[in-house]
Parts: sequence; C-alpha cells; structure tokens
Amino acid sequence: MSTPDLQPASASPMPEGITDPNYKPLPGRLGNLTVTQQHALEKIKKEIQDEGAFVPERMDDAMFLRFLRARKFDVPKAKLMLLSAEEWRKEFGVEEISKEFIFPEKEVVDQYYPQYYHKCDKDGRPIYVERLGLLDIKKLYAATTEDRLLKRLVYEYERFLVERLPACSKDAGHPVETSCTILDLKGVSLGNFYSVKDYVSKASAIGQDRYPECMGKFYIINAPYLFSTVWSFIKPWLDEVTVSKIAILSSSQYKAQLLQQIPSQNLPKEFGGECSCAGGCSLSDVGPWNPEIKKPEVGEPSAGEPSAEEPST
Repeated sequence: MSTPDLQPASASPMPEGITDPNYKPLPGRLGNLTVTQQHALEKIKKEIQDEGAFVPERMDDAMFLRFLRARKFDVPKAKLMLLSAEEWRKEFGVEEISKEFIFPEKEVVDQYYPQYYHKCDKDGRPIYVERLGLLDIKKLYAATTEDRLLKRLVYEYERFLVERLPACSKDAGHPVETSCTILDLKGVSLGNFYSVKDYVSKASAIGQDRYPECMGKFYIINAPYLFSTVWSFIKPWLDEVTVSKIAILSSSQYKAQLLQQIPSQNLPKEFGGECSCAGGCSLSDVGPWNPEIKKPEVGEPSAGEPSAEEPST
C-alpha cells in the first residue's frame, strides 16, 4: 500500500485573516517557510531593530520576506538592499510624496502615456496596465516632466502597498502581494522607445530595487517585429527572477493568454475583455481599493459601464 506524499510543515504559521479554504502560500511566504528561511527572517528583523532602522508601521514580516526573496534569502545581501531602499526613501522624499503628492495633469497624461490600475485577475492581484505604444513624448512632456512621472510612480507604489494590496487581500480571502501587469506595445516604434528610455530605465530601477517582489504576472503584448531590439535594451535593467516572470506575446497570442488569467469582465475591451468603464478604464480606478464603487452582481455591467437601459452615447 502506497503512502501519500506529505507536504513538509512550514516553520512559520499561516497569516491571519485567511477566509479562502483553498489558499496555499507559495514557497518563501508566510505559512510556507523552511526552517532556514524562518531563521533568515528572524535574523534580518533583529539586525534591523538592533541598528535602529526598524519602522514598525511599514516593516512587517511580509515586507522583510520580499527583500529576502529578492536576494534568495541571503541575509547580508537582503539587509543591504533594504537599508539602501530606506536611504533612498529619505533622499527621494517618499513619505512626503505619499502624503502630499497630487497629479492634476493625470487626464492629459493619460492621453499620451496611459498607466493605470484596473480591477483584479483570477488570483486577486490588482491589474496594472501601461500602454507604451500610445506614447507621444512631445505632448507628454508639454503636460508634465520626467521628475513628476517618477514621483507619480512612487506615489502609486505606496498606494499599491498600503491601499490596493490590503483591499485585494480582504476581497480574495488570502494574502495578495503582487500585481498582474500588461504592457501594451501596439503601435510602438523604436523612436518612441528611445525617447522615453531614460524614464523607463529609472522606473525599472525603482521597482526592482526599492519595491522588490511586487510582480506576479507580466504580459508584454502586441510585441512588434523589431521588439527584440527594444528588449535587448530593457533586459539588462532587470534581474533574472524578474525576466522569468515575463511573457512576450504577439497580437495573435495575447487575448487567449490574458483571459486565462483575467476574468473577461475585468479585462478592458481593447485587450479582448468585456469591460468598458464610462470615461475609460484608464481613469476609472475601479477595484477593491475603491469600496465606494459598487461591485456588480452577476449579469450586471461593471462599475462605470453603461446598462442595457442606459446605452452609451
């Protein structure tokens, strides 16, 4: 008689607040740590506390584990990365940005470089969309500056951690720690990319070095014929773990792939889904992080969509 395979017990307890009975944490997360990983978590916490660098309102176990996973649980390397991020936060003024930054040019910028969060994928992750192919660099920089775009990026990362992920976790019934990203390259040209490559390089560095392990799924869609040239510039900016999470899909491939991961009612129509928020999905900010926007019942249009009785004009 064969003995069923038994999963080794985790050295850490499951996080609190889980209501999803089918939730199984991925390796390296709370509820699925080896003894060595648990010891690494305890060690980095103690060292950060002993050095007076501990910030209790931001530094929970999940945050320490993000930095540890980014450095394969090498405590000295993870600690160096974390302390470097903390120094950068002071230099960049992250606390001030998170509290005071406003972006009144949002609607204008959305016309020339759409970047937005919109609903969730099937695993509860917030969906982040960036449409590089619509970039018009002259009109974009007539409306804003690279510095303000980077500050907006940081502001949105802070909202992602403080507002979006907790709301998505509550809605899903289990911890949600990453995003599902769609980078649309439809219409992109080498000239477009070169004109914004400095911003993309700086944005990639901020995401990778200051907000590690926030990427769950990453789809590059409508990749043009010459994308291999663009990718040769982007790839060196990313570490191997990040690169491994990226799927590059042609215009004939991406719809089926996206719909495997994203409910059709949550995917904007321009990507093969059913969602068409009034005023555009890119400006709706619909998701569990906006509880005042009613979540539709089955068969009802999504928030911001026209009903059958109220057709769009």
